[in-house]
Amino acid sequence: MLATTTSATLLGVQALQVTVEANGGEKGEPRCILVGLPDATVKESMDRVFSSMSNSGFPHPRTKVTINLAPGDLKKEGASFDLPIALTLLSAIGSLESSRLNDFVLAGELGLSGEIRKIRGALAMAMMARKIGKKGIVLPKESAWEASLVEGISVYPVESLSEAVDFFSGKQPISPLQKEESPYLVSSPRKHPLDFSEIKGQLKLKRAVEVAVAGGHNMLMLGPPGSGKSMVAKRIPSILPPPTLDEYLEVLNIFSIGGLSSSLHGNGIGRPIRCPHHTISDVGLLGGGTKPGPGEISLAHNGILFMDELPEFKRSALEVLRQPLEDGEVTISRSAGKITLPCEFMLVSAMNPCPCGYLGDESKTCRCSIPQIQRYRNKISGPLLDRIDIHVEAPAVKIEELRSGAKGESSSRVSARIAACRQRQGKRFASGPCKTNSGMTEKLMEEHCGISDENMKLLTMAMERLSLSARAYGKILKVSRTIADIEYSEGIEKEHLLEAIQYRDLDRFLN
Repeated sequence: MLATTTSATLLGVQALQVTVEANGGEKGEPRCILVGLPDATVKESMDRVFSSMSNSGFPHPRTKVTINLAPGDLKKEGASFDLPIALTLLSAIGSLESSRLNDFVLAGELGLSGEIRKIRGALAMAMMARKIGKKGIVLPKESAWEASLVEGISVYPVESLSEAVDFFSGKQPISPLQKEESPYLVSSPRKHPLDFSEIKGQLKLKRAVEVAVAGGHNMLMLGPPGSGKSMVAKRIPSILPPPTLDEYLEVLNIFSIGGLSSSLHGNGIGRPIRCPHHTISDVGLLGGGTKPGPGEISLAHNGILFMDELPEFKRSALEVLRQPLEDGEVTISRSAGKITLPCEFMLVSAMNPCPCGYLGDESKTCRCSIPQIQRYRNKISGPLLDRIDIHVEAPAVKIEELRSGAKGESSSRVSARIAACRQRQGKRFASGPCKTNSGMTEKLMEEHCGISDENMKLLTMAMERLSLSARAYGKILKVSRTIADIEYSEGIEKEHLLEAIQYRDLDRFLN
């Protein structure tokens, strides 16, 4: 007896269709043969399936049974094939009526007791099920809530093999999950314990952060230890605009593929904030491995990647950022396959001006030699610096500022200006893929970043004195456009251009 259903395997951030077939009643000694290029985890599924069947009260096959995972040239990975293999096997030996199996996509890992455990990539599988026109998808209860966010597909949660068998046999109906009840869609906004009003002094730095977040610009903070760089970075989440539902689903999908969706469970809709340590490997940052998967830059998609002590990262790890920063995606080629991962993130980084950290500090003397300072700064290449829109100095905070009881602007006020600025950008780029000023193409820059002849002379002079590249020229214009948007200006004025040029502090240090 032949039984068929549909499951999925993961490749990058996508789920690929896999047909699970089981043919029972074949001549030969009673055994099960699993074919279709399974990996070690999938091969072990037969042991989990048989133990789960026994402990759930279902008989083992008494004839030879062949189980095929098609297409045969696609490698199958993960324990999510346990549930579809078990159900097709039971159908092939006559313990389950099979007419409904092929109407659904099935995925789930079986425990030896018959329980069904959570899996990775449930959201991507639900998207695939909708695309191929299935009636619904049956998933472990722990994974089903994220899949319920996909429109146009019914998601049925199951907790055990017995419950799944009763569902397909018609003995126990299961109501599909409702999107509105998903714990991933918490209605109340995220609460941030840290606020911008707690930052003493650093007016220029706070202004630069506002401009960077408003336009989605990459930024680098340069200053001595204790000047407040990390303090400011930790408060950026409090002024970030919330993502759209589509942006949030992209984030959730990547986290689900990486097995990290539980970190978003019950926290409300928000943008990811990733803070990798400087000891991270190239693969950990970029993604890949023997089984290519998302790295930190993809986990920061539609959010923030904060890299503290930037020169302490390996040179190779920093250089792999160049192409993703420019393209918003990264393609990884390995022997196991080729995948493309999204990585549209805002880079926020911090560094000291020299190895000891006190170059230019009025209160402490720098102990570094000129060659030491040069070697330290040369750890960050010119091409990488070109891709960072804003370089801003964060000088040491004076004791008078620390003792002052005056509070700065709250995060809510700054966030309101940023939201209004993002809204203007949304209207400007409504017809294209661009979301913020930082993502403007040359064509869009010609349309929205025009400046007067006088301002062009000013910009040309700055380019020559600072020895800026053509890429830095474009960055200055984009930042100027964001500043103009914050000030409700239709065009880029002289003061907007001058402020943007001031945000090239490191270029001045290097010249």
